[in-house]
Amino acid sequence: MAEHLMIISDAWHPQTNGVVRTLEAIKADMENRGFEVSMVTPDAFWTVPVPTYPEIKLALTLPGTVAQLITRKKPDYIHIATEGPLGFAARMHCERAGLNFTTSYHTRFPEYLSARLPVPEDVPYAFLKWFHWPASAMLVPTITVANELLDRGFRKANLWTRGVETGAFHPGPKSLFSDLPGPHLLCVGRVAIEKNIEAFLRLEIEGSKIVVGDGPQLETLKAAYPSVHFLGLKKGADLRAAYQSADAFVFPSKTDTFGNVMLEALACGTPVAAYPVTGPIDVITDRRAGALDNDLGAAVRAALQLSRHDAHRFSQQFTWKRATDIFHNHLAPVRAVPAGLPVAVA
Repeated sequence: MAEHLMIISDAWHPQTNGVVRTLEAIKADMENRGFEVSMVTPDAFWTVPVPTYPEIKLALTLPGTVAQLITRKKPDYIHIATEGPLGFAARMHCERAGLNFTTSYHTRFPEYLSARLPVPEDVPYAFLKWFHWPASAMLVPTITVANELLDRGFRKANLWTRGVETGAFHPGPKSLFSDLPGPHLLCVGRVAIEKNIEAFLRLEIEGSKIVVGDGPQLETLKAAYPSVHFLGLKKGADLRAAYQSADAFVFPSKTDTFGNVMLEALACGTPVAAYPVTGPIDVITDRRAGALDNDLGAAVRAALQLSRHDAHRFSQQFTWKRATDIFHNHLAPVRAVPAGLPVAVA
């Protein structure tokens, strides 16, 4: 009988973000390894949109509902991927029932919250530390994030890198933007204040600026920057073509924990320009793949001089197999076998 992994996540389709991409890839790879994987996500519940961020919907459910689901399905392993209502309910049940579970830290919600509301970062960080404390392992995307959390008093932080789907993202002909003056500078991501997209839009630099993505700031930024080309949300072959057709990929965020879109751009052969902050400093570890500078314009100009071949080659070290190996190795059986008892071998 296949072992059963349950993943609880407040982030899932139709959201488009790094958390969803990561969980999709891990789910598929774990299933390929013979696991039964069940997802507990908002699409099974009534939901309510997040204030100031209607694209994200949170599940409306009583903690007992998630507890009953776990009890009924009897998973062999539990991974709680997010700290929202579903993750909270699962965490509370697991701790009360004495069940082992792992967690992952994907998003710097304290910084996101502080960008919108007058909330000191220490308050949400205290909640996050409490949330992850009883986990058998807390998986984090980079060494920098691990060190930041340990400095804030978190008990553990286990590195869990990311991958890129090379079948979906790879070099190809420049099929777009030929009607726009070059160089073609691309930014992909949620169009939201925490992504710092305006730092890119304000650059006084030659060429055309292109933004792919949707989000709460989209209409405001379209009105404020009429010379910028906003293409909205793109997926699949359309997204790949945008990466392939860009001369440089600009990643202006200073709050991301990783930045999966950088890997997608690199896999398509497009060098990255970014600030030297958490995320980019962990991903762009070879100056032939991208340029990091506190002057974003300088980073863009440097990235435009880089080889597309080198960018693509660098991306190949980031595989979902490697990421899934790490995830798999940190899973903890829901019920630990007491010391001294025999373990059945299949």
